[in-house]
Amino acid sequence: MAAPMLRWVGRGRLWTFARVDGGSCHRREAPTGSTSNWIRGQSSVAQQPLYTTQKPRKGEHKWAAVVGLEIHAQISSNSKLFSGSQVRFSAPPNSLVSFFDASLPGTLPVLNRRCVEAAVMTGLALNCHINKKSLFDRKHYFYADLPAGYQITQQRLPIAVNGSLTYGVCAGKKQSQVIPKTVRIKQIQLEQDSGKSLHDDLRSQTLIDLNRAGVGLLEVVLEPDLSCGEEAATAVRELQLILQALGTSQANMAEGQLRVDANISVHHPGEPLGVRTEVKNLNSIRFLAKAIDYEIQRQINELENGGEILNETRSFHYQLGCTMSMRDKEGKQDYRFMPEPNLPPLVLYDATSLPAGADPQQVINIDQIRETLPELPSVTRERLVQQYGMLLEHSFTLLNEVGLLEFFQNVIKETRAEPKKVTSWVLNTFLGYLKQQNLAVSERCGSDVYTEESKCSDSEQPFMDALTVCDVNVFSLLGAASPVTPSALAELLDLLDSRTISSAAAKEVFEELWKREGKTPGQIVSEKQLELMEDRGALEQLCHSMMEAHPQVVMDLKKGNPRAINKLIGLVRKATQSRADPAMIKEILEKKLSS
Repeated sequence: MAAPMLRWVGRGRLWTFARVDGGSCHRREAPTGSTSNWIRGQSSVAQQPLYTTQKPRKGEHKWAAVVGLEIHAQISSNSKLFSGSQVRFSAPPNSLVSFFDASLPGTLPVLNRRCVEAAVMTGLALNCHINKKSLFDRKHYFYADLPAGYQITQQRLPIAVNGSLTYGVCAGKKQSQVIPKTVRIKQIQLEQDSGKSLHDDLRSQTLIDLNRAGVGLLEVVLEPDLSCGEEAATAVRELQLILQALGTSQANMAEGQLRVDANISVHHPGEPLGVRTEVKNLNSIRFLAKAIDYEIQRQINELENGGEILNETRSFHYQLGCTMSMRDKEGKQDYRFMPEPNLPPLVLYDATSLPAGADPQQVINIDQIRETLPELPSVTRERLVQQYGMLLEHSFTLLNEVGLLEFFQNVIKETRAEPKKVTSWVLNTFLGYLKQQNLAVSERCGSDVYTEESKCSDSEQPFMDALTVCDVNVFSLLGAASPVTPSALAELLDLLDSRTISSAAAKEVFEELWKREGKTPGQIVSEKQLELMEDRGALEQLCHSMMEAHPQVVMDLKKGNPRAINKLIGLVRKATQSRADPAMIKEILEKKLSS
């Protein structure tokens, strides 16, 4: 089978993003009225670079943004939602397709128990009410990678409703304050995924891969309680952590296991909600924030220039940094929802309603699943704060960076250093080096990597032309792993804790470790002779020489300038190539000055 060819699109202009109300992202009350009241309009302004909105002049109204999300998470299951076909990433095209997946006549769906349990567990973790009776429906639309011409979903009565998701947004001058916020969850429903269409421009043909067709999805629908890209990105990241902690979804955005649709509108506070647009299939948390902030600013500029907002579906172009129109937005009537005739109602039980003598393999007990819930991210953060005495914002960083918490805990296990010192080195030095060189903690794709597998199907994004599959290989690189292992950092911290080396020498050793030369911290210290000076007499003589060589600094100290001593400490450390302990140098200098 020919590989899909990619059409080159030249690098476009950079687009400037701005937040509403001069760049701030404030929490507001949930919007009143139904989101279905968003009115259809027409658009008259072409795409153009956007610039930061100025603060409104006296008499002008501010704009408020309303953002709602629909999040599709692929369920971690060995088989698909309604067939026994295997679920496996990057399998050969059309190698994991059953007769039912291909929609051959006479085939019937068989519900996957694991997918139902995953939906119940996710609903419980998100504070949802679990419906003991839920229904399946057919959602009709035609695309080549949807062979049945409809998707089995839960439109009328989903498996879970009325939940909430609490997340934290960093605030303050140094982003060191975490403000807790909550977004309501309207519903969680089970549904099928579609296949993929791969376009071969060279041969002017489209290739269909049905490996993904029928894979179980959890659709988590959030109420429009968000107001900017930062809030949306943080909420999705928190949901991603919860799904991974539960094991209900790997939620790896690079493999297309977590995709987000954002519904966005703007209006003047106190006025009816504006016309919404939907930005489809955002497969990266970073792109999600950028797309929402861009679309908010685009709508504001459109309205301020006298235009109207069209109720349409748009996509985000990651190279240009802008959203682009795809098609008019479908309504419920376009999908012709109808009950799924081949699936009976899904009935769940709890401890009070479980029939006597029921076979545990034939029923699903909600209370039993509740008892198996693991530690959730919010609880993990509280434990880290209490156990290691770290700041709350540090616990957020440890969980938000993929693999960083595991790295931190492995260092803690192997070192004698205090937890606060470990926290400082992991979050400041180690994480700083990772970000500076764009590396990952472990050899796994980051959440912002865009690969062929993470692209949406044609049933989700049909009219993107060259922009559908252009240049995606630019982002299909695996994040290289960190050259510093937990064991190496633990050994380095032990050397520092035992006062074998100074802080400056420890940083020098860390830089050597980062060069991937395979040496241990002990070997580097020995080769470069970085051990602290143990001869106090020699250090006292050196301090005396420095005081004699810099009489003006000594005079400043005697006149009451306490900062002058730092000059002498720096000179002594430079003379010893940072092998002298600064605390010992200061002690010797102060003793000589007082005598």
